[in-house]
Amino acid sequence: MRLFIRVFLLMQIIAVPLRAQYVVQGVVTDSLTREPLPYTSVYLKGTTEGGMTDDRGVFSFKTYRPEARLVISAVGYNEYTRLIHPARGERIKVALAPATYALNEVLVKPKRERYKKKDNPAVEFVRKMIEHKDDYSPDERDFWQRERYEKMTFAINNFDSVKQQKWLYRKFKFLTDYVDTSAVTGKPVLAVSNRELLATDYYRKSPHSEKQWVKARRQAGVDEMLSQQGMEQAISVTMTDVDIYRNNITLFTNKFVSPLSSMGPSFYKYYLMDTLTVAGKPCVDLTFVPFNSESFGFTGHLYVMLDSTYFVRRVVMNFPQKINLNFVDYMKIEQNFDRAEDGTRQLMNESITTEFKLVDNSDGIYAKRDVYYQDYAYEPAADALQAFRKPEKVIEGMDASAHSDAYWDANRLAAVSRKETSVDKMMAQLRSYPVYYWTEKVLKVLFTGYIPAPKEKAPLFYIGMMNTTISGNALEGVRVRAGGMTTAWLNPHLFGRGYVAYGFRDERVKGLAELEYSFHKKKEYANEFPIHSLKLRYLSDVNQYGQHYLYTSQDNVFLALKRQKDDRIGYQRKAELTYTNEFHSGFSFQLTTRLRKDESSRLIPFVKQDAGDEFVKSISTSELELKLRYAPNEKFFQTQWNRFPVSLDAPVFTLTHTMAAKGVLGGDYAYHYTEAGFQKRFWFSAFGYTDVILKAGKVWNKVPFPLLIIPNANLSYTIQPESYSLMNAMEFMNDEYASWDVTYFLNGFLFNRIPLLKKLKWREVLSCRGIYGNLSDKNNPEFSEGLFAFPAGSTTMGHTPYVEVGVGIENILKVLRVDYVWRLTYRDLPNIDKSGLRISLHMTF
Repeated sequence: MRLFIRVFLLMQIIAVPLRAQYVVQGVVTDSLTREPLPYTSVYLKGTTEGGMTDDRGVFSFKTYRPEARLVISAVGYNEYTRLIHPARGERIKVALAPATYALNEVLVKPKRERYKKKDNPAVEFVRKMIEHKDDYSPDERDFWQRERYEKMTFAINNFDSVKQQKWLYRKFKFLTDYVDTSAVTGKPVLAVSNRELLATDYYRKSPHSEKQWVKARRQAGVDEMLSQQGMEQAISVTMTDVDIYRNNITLFTNKFVSPLSSMGPSFYKYYLMDTLTVAGKPCVDLTFVPFNSESFGFTGHLYVMLDSTYFVRRVVMNFPQKINLNFVDYMKIEQNFDRAEDGTRQLMNESITTEFKLVDNSDGIYAKRDVYYQDYAYEPAADALQAFRKPEKVIEGMDASAHSDAYWDANRLAAVSRKETSVDKMMAQLRSYPVYYWTEKVLKVLFTGYIPAPKEKAPLFYIGMMNTTISGNALEGVRVRAGGMTTAWLNPHLFGRGYVAYGFRDERVKGLAELEYSFHKKKEYANEFPIHSLKLRYLSDVNQYGQHYLYTSQDNVFLALKRQKDDRIGYQRKAELTYTNEFHSGFSFQLTTRLRKDESSRLIPFVKQDAGDEFVKSISTSELELKLRYAPNEKFFQTQWNRFPVSLDAPVFTLTHTMAAKGVLGGDYAYHYTEAGFQKRFWFSAFGYTDVILKAGKVWNKVPFPLLIIPNANLSYTIQPESYSLMNAMEFMNDEYASWDVTYFLNGFLFNRIPLLKKLKWREVLSCRGIYGNLSDKNNPEFSEGLFAFPAGSTTMGHTPYVEVGVGIENILKVLRVDYVWRLTYRDLPNIDKSGLRISLHMTF
């Protein structure tokens, strides 16, 4: 017997290498929606060989069996079995079919047939759901509150043994200690960022108000190099709470049509499928898929209770595989609902699982956001009344980020693995390696534009911005600049900021110095919302007439390449004292007192043409300015220097009035200037969105041209909002104007219907900018005495507005936008560009 065993083992050892190894591979889709079915079980019957489909519905595993029976199964679908021959190497395509379901004696079968909305029981069923969607809404109650626990993880996907041996990770062998298993795919992942939140949500119907009181928050990972507050705001509009009962669902800064939208029957195909039990209750599976799979909608299932209440018990939704969305390779939303004793709908938990990919054929980043709710209450307690008395929407104490591990262990509403909460320890180990430490430092400078000093965490000040270090123009020649700013870690109330610049041609030193006192204690930066401060500012620098850098710095090296010579430059000095007060309602006001001196240069001389061409070196004004701004529900990304809106959905209203007094503190002129503005993004659901900027202003008095309204010309080849791509600097002089900037982003609405173009995932852009201006005779040096002669090439507008239009394509290679722009009016003026190509980096989902 022993001899037999030894011989048998020897035969096995010899035979194994001789046995052929085959690959079983294929794809699994939904027979109705034709969308891939991720994470579906695939195995060989009677064996342990098999696996799961990935996020694209693709499966692949190895076997030595030349013949076997393949079994594919998924919840809500009929099981599929098939005899296969792996030796043939065929790629298997399987379309799983949901079971047939009868409702009200109408039989609905998932056959391939022409879809009709008329007399379709599924469409009628959805219309009833839409009609009754507010019946059990908690928002119909006077008040509600709930406890929230939220966790979010970003991880490197498929971090298996093969990936661990790549040169990028081989040096950091300790990373294997932090490898976890994905709860969705079952594959190894390496968490690189972890966020947790404990909070109480409050809702009041009248007067309408929503609050969140943050009890605890913590975050660790590679995104620490960015502003914590900025990241919170960015994530809040990227992977936010989902409400399927709204017409539009905001995700990844885009609007998606909800399956229960009022336009749902025109946007989606609906099918009534099988009955099944969800949380012990019989439900019907309502399946939906967009008519156009490239449009911004969902595919998925609503599990609706069969008790005539149309109550949605569970939601599972995905993005269509062909959706024209960048960097999101896969997305799945799951929600589970329960009822209060009176039937009020209560969301118990939701999860958003996403795979991000910068380029195809890469594993990308796995992201999962889980939110758990409990302890719903419908009568306000003392803490709720206190929350509604506070002005901010998110109430968070300074110590919310200082809680211990023991606190988190005691208060989480769901279990977490040890490796999920070990990201901070992993990052500490990574930073002990010089190669990672310096790589992170360089990346932080590239992302933020600043160098933290003297330490990485809690720096006392920042050096920068680095992209303004060297630039140039016709007046200064080569220009170099160095600057920096202090942070709240040096002093949470007192902030300094400034720079020094030098031009090698004019051999003049310029600079900025600011000192700001904040009445609020700041966490990181001086410009954190809300600002309530008093700021003293002195600026001495060049003034590029007709070029107002609204969204970037005038020293930005990427704007150095000009389409024509930049020679409309003088000098300016300003000393300002500004009081700013921002409120959580979105209203803010700013009061500024200013001493301003405009100085002529060899490029822009001040010459009084009616006084024997008298040369004037400079003019001075003493100004008082009041600026009112109202932007309800505005969200923005916080950086060290600026705040950028995360989305433009919130309307922005501005009103500014500036007045100057002659003879006060050396002022040479008395004048009044009023300007009003409006900005808003308008969404058209599946048809894209339009950004609208409207402005109007008027100078009420007689003033020289440095104090007139000079339209904003863009001399670079880049696309810049609120600027005119084909207008010359100082081409027009006005003392009153009305302007518009309208850009329509179609989100691929047309290209998605063209077979070849839709594969490129390009998106259409239409734009129209214009200004209607006028110069009254009192401010025209040809008709009024005592004014400076306009520089050569400057003129006035007639009764025709200046208009330019553009047609563009964005999402080229996912990062580029290219516009071709035409000038429609004033085309006969000398030395002007009538049309041209413009480009910009435009990364968006």
